[in-house]
Amino acid sequence: MLPTVADVLALDTVRRGSPRVVAGGDRLDTRVRWVHVGEVHDIAHLLRGGELVLTTGVALPGEPDKLADYIAELAAVGASGLIVELGRRFVGELPKAVVDAAEEHGLPLITLARETPFVQITESVHARIIDIQLEELRASEQLHEVFTELSVEGASPAEVLTQVARFSGRPVLLENLAHQVLACDAAGGDTGTLLANWETRSRAVMPAERTAYDAASGWLVTMVGARGQDWGRLILLCDGPPGPRDIVLAERAATTLALSRLLERHQESLERQAHGTILTGILTHAYADPDEAAARARAVGVPLTGRRLVSAVIRLTAPAGTALREQAKLGELAEAGAAACREAKLPALVGALDQSRVGVLLPLPPRMAAEAALGALAERLRANFATPFVLAAGSVVESIKDVRRSFLEAEQVSEVAVRQPDGRAFYRLPDLRLRGLLHLLRDDARLQTFAERELGALLAYDAQRHGDLTRILRIYLDAGRNKAVAAQRAHLSRPAFYDRLRRLERVLDTDLDDVESCLSLHVALLALETFRRESI
Repeated sequence: MLPTVADVLALDTVRRGSPRVVAGGDRLDTRVRWVHVGEVHDIAHLLRGGELVLTTGVALPGEPDKLADYIAELAAVGASGLIVELGRRFVGELPKAVVDAAEEHGLPLITLARETPFVQITESVHARIIDIQLEELRASEQLHEVFTELSVEGASPAEVLTQVARFSGRPVLLENLAHQVLACDAAGGDTGTLLANWETRSRAVMPAERTAYDAASGWLVTMVGARGQDWGRLILLCDGPPGPRDIVLAERAATTLALSRLLERHQESLERQAHGTILTGILTHAYADPDEAAARARAVGVPLTGRRLVSAVIRLTAPAGTALREQAKLGELAEAGAAACREAKLPALVGALDQSRVGVLLPLPPRMAAEAALGALAERLRANFATPFVLAAGSVVESIKDVRRSFLEAEQVSEVAVRQPDGRAFYRLPDLRLRGLLHLLRDDARLQTFAERELGALLAYDAQRHGDLTRILRIYLDAGRNKAVAAQRAHLSRPAFYDRLRRLERVLDTDLDDVESCLSLHVALLALETFRRESI
């Protein structure tokens, strides 16, 4: 991390000049990218931002308005500060116009009462900047090997955070955009204490940069995401300003976490790989037309044309352990699914869709119902594969171009069924309702953003005042907006309950008599419950 203006003022070479801050004292934490010595008054166009300018002022104009323009131009290009050596042009103190302009524009302005060789200052600061850069490079090289291995192995978030805690010796957490903790490592501390009142604490820390240190909380925060889509934050709890190694560590870990969502690993037979490639091509519209997909499927012995098609997704109901074990188990599940189809005399495309799902595209034999085919597949699969799983099916479609919709339905069903299996042979879309849909979308940053937009002000209000307006809102909406019934359920008198509703309207800036507004709030509340059930 680059030194600040305050760090520069603490250097011995600068202290020998008896520095005094005369303006911008509240901006001494501004970072210094470089030091530039310049005596001309039109120096601003030569700067790129982040420079600390040193001058004796010998060539500066004498008119107050031109001096003010000089300061304004430095601030406009992002100079980190201005140091003026007194004695040559300005004796004793700087003109009032310079000081006032620096204060107005928030530019740190420092005077040196004693003559100080500028070359000593530039050498000291530049040496420190280069040392910091070298330290960051060494830290990056040291961490590169470890986190590259984690990326290749498809390490889980918990495994990544374990390494961060080991390297830093500090607690580390991964949260989603709704401020719900996805994983954490307390670094030997008490996890309960670490997570206490987490959501409220996290909402108070919102740095403007992708990676930034919040001094008030002692948090080093970096965004996690890839391809322009952020989905979480990695937070390293520090007991002081983080060093370059901490920053590199946090950013490298965030990159590893982002990659883990993008990388796909397959450990299947060549046949399963071929089937998986065809399925993926159909789902991603990789083929120029449906006939190409049909031809590729026919080449592996699966006729798709002229048949009714039903899609299915098979998922394990419990994690198999490490990422490598899970991939191996998924490969076994795919092979068992293919064997079950062969035993049931049901030619089908069977292959892994990603790291957690096996896809099945089943062309139904003539006069055979989808329920019968799925039942036969489930029966034989359970006989051949002992590990618990769920089989979820989509709607029957008439053509290859509709297969993607059928798979999307099957995926939605499997997401809910895998968490609440009830022993059925297979699961269908009618099992889902609104809660199931929100559960499926719980990791989607757009849903998290929607819930935050709808309820953020209310949640912050309750957190700051230890209030219960969120509970009142839920009771009111659950009662179908019947105020009398809601007041009874809340154990409040009607006047007291109506007063709470008026307060809710002020906090949310909305009309609780408006049906659409209440619908949005109700969906946001259901989504929030889904986030919290998934958090640690």
